[in-house]
Amino acid sequence: MSETQKKTLAIIVGGGPAPGINGVISAATIEAINEGMRVIGIYDGFHWLAKGETSHVKELTIQDVSRIHFQGGSVLRTSRENPTKDPKKMENVVKSLLDLNVDYLITIGGDDTAYSASQVSVHAKGKIKVAHVPKTIDNDLPLPNYVYTFGFQTARHIGAQIIQNLMEDAETANRWYFVVAMGRHAGHLALGIGKAAAATLTIVREELERNGEKIRLKEVSDIILGSIIKRLVMGRPNGVVVIAEGVAEIIAEEDLHDLVTAERDEFGHIRLAEVDFGDVLKKNIQARLKEMGIKMTVISKNVGYELRCAPPIPFDCDYTRDLGYGAISFLLGGGTGAIITVQAGEFVPMYFADVLDPKTNKTKIRMLNVKSNSYEVARQYMIRLTKEDFRDPERLTRLAEVAHLTPGEFKNLFEYTAGDF
Repeated sequence: MSETQKKTLAIIVGGGPAPGINGVISAATIEAINEGMRVIGIYDGFHWLAKGETSHVKELTIQDVSRIHFQGGSVLRTSRENPTKDPKKMENVVKSLLDLNVDYLITIGGDDTAYSASQVSVHAKGKIKVAHVPKTIDNDLPLPNYVYTFGFQTARHIGAQIIQNLMEDAETANRWYFVVAMGRHAGHLALGIGKAAAATLTIVREELERNGEKIRLKEVSDIILGSIIKRLVMGRPNGVVVIAEGVAEIIAEEDLHDLVTAERDEFGHIRLAEVDFGDVLKKNIQARLKEMGIKMTVISKNVGYELRCAPPIPFDCDYTRDLGYGAISFLLGGGTGAIITVQAGEFVPMYFADVLDPKTNKTKIRMLNVKSNSYEVARQYMIRLTKEDFRDPERLTRLAEVAHLTPGEFKNLFEYTAGDF
């Protein structure tokens, strides 16, 4: 086949990084070239295309990509440029792709990139066939419950190692760590990390949400205080709490002023990593511990950026090779306008029309199921107040003594935080 007859595949990466991006790029490039196609990588997501610039591209060869699946990050870099906000930007994107003679487009990203990809498919009017490969360490895209998003397993693996080290330090130095883990909407990553590392306590947004109502910071503080007091009764003045960052989004603004002025990205999302929620909790709880006459060293940490560009573990190396190959198979089979998934070992396209919420123009969010057996197991192994702690007079008395309260005062303050797990 002559160069002029070759079909061209373009690959774009959007949104935040996730381990395994390079695996998708590698597998898609190799399979496309083996099928007689030309492959170009678009640098920096939709950033340059939205400006109508076509010079920030690189033709990819098998030699370029054959071993990059072991690397973290993205060889094509990424951005959060949102071309759907401005009709002119979307027009520029489609025109630029057509000027580059692109016949097929693979986008790699989360829900926002998926929507951008769907709009490219619509505005290109059949001239460009589009497939989207879903990625997020948050694991919150609308896949079947047993299907992970790529990057999640690596992020959990690295996150669990960090928490494991902090657990050891907490015990060695007699202190508490409050660790805020990524997970804007859903608590999959926080719970996955906390459960795997056997953290003392994990708090996720889903256990606190009540039909969209805001909650007070005191409720989160009370759950953590209950855990600290219960550990002290057990003779353990140490522990690690993992908190999903999305909890900050449901705290009343009067309790978390940083949310009001927080920077937002191109898609309007609050940059939660810029809100030091862990420090807010630390200061609040330290003040309350002091009121109770309890001396305790507390350190807050954010865990997120350390996970996003980590080298993928074998699970994600394997998984992303399937996804990259599956995207090419879908496109060459005549498919377009779908998210590529692997379900029970088979390639399953999930079409944009079926997974995009018409009200938000985003993919539906897969929340953590706090009624599942998996969550029940996690909850059972946490150190937190339970109904039994308040039913047993002896336990209640010991807890109250540590907090320098009467049993009645302790019950009034903390019983509402106890669950029936």
